[in-house]
Amino acid sequence: MLKHSTLLSALLLAAPLALAQTAPARQDGAALRKVAEQYLQAQSAGLPGKVSVKIGAVDPRLSLAACPAPEAFQQPGARPWGKTTVGVRCTAPVWNVFLQAQVSVLADYVTAAVPLAQGQAIDASQLATVQGDIAAMPNGIITDMGQAIGRTPTVSLPAGAPLRLDSLKSKPVVQQNQAVRIVSSGENFSVSGEGKAIGNAGEGQIVQVRTARGTIVSGTARTGGIVEVAL
Repeated sequence: MLKHSTLLSALLLAAPLALAQTAPARQDGAALRKVAEQYLQAQSAGLPGKVSVKIGAVDPRLSLAACPAPEAFQQPGARPWGKTTVGVRCTAPVWNVFLQAQVSVLADYVTAAVPLAQGQAIDASQLATVQGDIAAMPNGIITDMGQAIGRTPTVSLPAGAPLRLDSLKSKPVVQQNQAVRIVSSGENFSVSGEGKAIGNAGEGQIVQVRTARGTIVSGTARTGGIVEVAL
């Protein structure tokens, strides 16, 4: 009887050990956060300034099978900076999880040093730089004064207002009714002609031109009254 009792005790003690040895490995949450952090660091590498990434905690209720190569991703259209969401997925075994993140970018940005009037060309004396988190600001924030000098505000701006590309208009290099030179070139050829601009356009903007024969063509406005037309 004692012999059977000893055998039973040994089997009971061995059972938890056997279960532990056969239980599948679970995914480490810290590793998921590291994958997400590295992804956002890479996506923000081209931004000016100092990038700081904070990844939210992984839901402790999750129990994911261990993945040999977890991969971070974002949904189409998601920004990799500011308050954002990043996913981490595994293809074998198949699962995905989404983590909250905050990406800050401490950098200098351009502001109005004095009130700027609508339609008035901006010069360097009217601008100042301020340091802040540009990731928390709207898209198109200007970080280089050269992007603002010579442009005109589309609305009047108070002193201290951050400047954005979409709130400034380029100085026209081609104006309505101006005589322009139409240029088109390609491999081993180049042709040109005269025309008259139908509207205003800044450097690099598209403008329509009426040719000497009355045909209307569209091209890219360039400094010096030139319009480049692609054939």
